Amino acid sequence: MTGGQDLKQLLAEMSPVLDAETYAFVTLPNRDVPPALNPRMIMQEAEGTTIIITQSAADEAGFDYVFACRMITLNVHSALDAVGFLARITTRLAELGMGVNPVSGYFHDHLFVPDARADDAMTALHQMVREAR
Repeated sequence: MTGGQDLKQLLAEMSPVLDAETYAFVTLPNRDVPPALNPRMIMQEAEGTTIIITQSAADEAGFDYVFACRMITLNVHSALDAVGFLARITTRLAELGMGVNPVSGYFHDHLFVPDARADDAMTALHQMVREAR
């Protein structure tokens, strides 16, 4: 099953959902991720392994972390090579002075936005859906 490519259709059909958890970005100096952490994402880089876990899990583990954030799942199956979808969304959020860290999975794109700005992000995303329809 391949995802959609048409930018207008992707924007019109996306259904953003805000996750209730607050997440945090943690870096581990080696590639070993304790299985009990159950990370939302693992990215291995030359400098260390980045994980996205709940802020409460980071606190419980005693990890230093950055970027307390909320995850928004866009709930539209976009192709991994769809042109301009995330660019359009991240540009709109940037216009609101909001940083965003997008992560793409096979089926959906996910946005990690500052915890304090999650409602602003959801409002902007719903507005984009209305504009595309």
